[in-house]
Amino acid sequence: MAVLDRISYWKQTRRLMFIMLGLWFFFGYFIHFFVEQLNEIVIFGFPLGFYMAAQGSLIAFVIMLFIFASKQNRIDEEHNVDEE
Repeated sequence: MAVLDRISYWKQTRRLMFIMLGLWFFFGYFIHFFVEQLNEIVIFGFPLGFYMAAQGSLIAFVIMLFIFASKQNRIDEEHNVDEE
């Protein structure tokens, strides 16, 4: 892998990592600061704040894992460092 290609690879990988880290912070911490306001919204009989703490954040994390793996695989293929 050429030096310029390596720099481009790590730039794209780092950008993806920081986006995922921001989303993780949002779903893991930021939303929970507003539990009282979210509890005013009711979904299927449960307050949204309770739902986000019990289920929503976990679902978001699993979805984020699949998105991260897919996008990182695409970056790896683009720079010819993918696994077979």
